[in-house]
Amino acid sequence: MMYFGDRPQVIEAEVWAVLPDRLRHRAEDNDWVKANRLKSTLHSLLESPSFDGEGGLYLVDVPYGRILHVDRQGNWEVALEYDGEPNAVKRHPDGRWIVTDYRRGLLEFSPTEGSVKPILARRNSESFKGLNDLAISSAGDVYFTDQGQTGLHDPTGRVYRLAPDGKLDLLLSNVPSPNGVVLDSQESALYIAATRDNSVWRAPLTPDGGVTKVGRFCSMFGAVGPDGLAMDADNNLFVAHASLGEVLVFSARGELVTRVISTTGAIVTNLAFDPSDLHCLYITEAQSGSILRARLPYRGISLPRKK
Repeated sequence: MMYFGDRPQVIEAEVWAVLPDRLRHRAEDNDWVKANRLKSTLHSLLESPSFDGEGGLYLVDVPYGRILHVDRQGNWEVALEYDGEPNAVKRHPDGRWIVTDYRRGLLEFSPTEGSVKPILARRNSESFKGLNDLAISSAGDVYFTDQGQTGLHDPTGRVYRLAPDGKLDLLLSNVPSPNGVVLDSQESALYIAATRDNSVWRAPLTPDGGVTKVGRFCSMFGAVGPDGLAMDADNNLFVAHASLGEVLVFSARGELVTRVISTTGAIVTNLAFDPSDLHCLYITEAQSGSILRARLPYRGISLPRKK
């Protein structure tokens, strides 16, 4: 246990796999790149590593509509390329793969068929702002963030819960750029990365599925802010920071206890614990197009959660 005044432990993450040149784009005209990176070219933007149950993992390439697969040996392939902007892919307890797509809403991805189909394209006939990330409970509730271009200038980002019976609840509608989302180990609270607020919010869940007494759990700094989130069995929170080039680890009390440093680029986007070795954290780094790996003194939560 670390206490106030202690210096955070520093751990360097090693490069595990690098996106090969044959899969790097050189597109000169891409709407997502122009709107979000202010550059004419971008080779990829890797996000959302999620283990497939066989030692490999899926991840997304946001601007180019690709779901990628990397096997245990670090070999890359395109599992699907389609007309969309996938921000996250995660496995449901029932075996389905769920995708949050910035343009097309909530989708289901079939690795065997190499296709996606819609689950939810909009709410009450109103389009989403632009979906970002998701977390799935052991009971099958899908929590997802609707970020769009929101921020401190427009704090209207949303967080939803889609129940197994299809009921959609709007949990929050005032978040400045809601991004990564994760449940605590007891599934009693939801943590939301508010990217443009450079903070993580904590939303205790009520028995009826709502939220109450939402507060700011921890604050950070930097040009961008927190992106993907992960949780361990002791409710330590792991925050991928998109401009500091590191994963920040906060204790259950909100204290910064560890920094996991990228040894390559500075755009750390998302992360996942290896279910076959829950002390091993895999991290997407978008600037270099790499997947990093770090062995930690923390034990993660195996996903998908089993009821």
